[in-house]
Amino acid sequence: MLDQTTLDQLWNFNDPAESEARFRAAMKDGKHDAYERAELATQLGRAIGLQGRFEEADDLLDSIDGQEEPTVGVRILLERGRVLNSGGHAAMAVPLFEQAAELGDHLGEEHLAIDSLHMLAIADPIHAELWTRSALEYTSTVHEPRTRRWMVVLHNNLGWTLHKAGRYAEALVEFQLAEQWAERLGTPEQVRLAGEAIAECEESLAAAGSTR
Repeated sequence: MLDQTTLDQLWNFNDPAESEARFRAAMKDGKHDAYERAELATQLGRAIGLQGRFEEADDLLDSIDGQEEPTVGVRILLERGRVLNSGGHAAMAVPLFEQAAELGDHLGEEHLAIDSLHMLAIADPIHAELWTRSALEYTSTVHEPRTRRWMVVLHNNLGWTLHKAGRYAEALVEFQLAEQWAERLGTPEQVRLAGEAIAECEESLAAAGSTR
């Protein structure tokens, strides 16, 4: 199977059309076996879905055989959930993300299990704090650096969840933790975004204090 770093190199989340072209080209590359092509196909489906072509993405995911390779099966669940969520059917996506998280954990696919919990927080906003804290607890037990980088995203997401609820002091702690993890394992972009979130949260705290 493909490692996450290989897939990361093919992704450009700022340009899903470019990502689509990259995954199509990779699937034609003779160096990949059938299971790896199936895994690439799940990411192609994601790239298509990000462009709003939900029915096409769903049809592609339907065509992938994930029965013989469990990791492919997890990715199908995860990407089908993303397509549903992006298409305005978040409630239908929740059980798919739950299945993906459970199966990913069972298989030891830590990155996919965490990604699934992260998506649950997005699709189930009422319980976003619970899902994100569960993801943080899970991520704290992993050791692989690329997977541990989820700490940046998760602390940032929890920060915004708390900020939206008006819990600015708690949110600030999360943004500061996101910055610390970004400086340790993240990208320059993540460091920059964490700094901006801290500044915005400090402004919110100051504004809240001035109205008391």
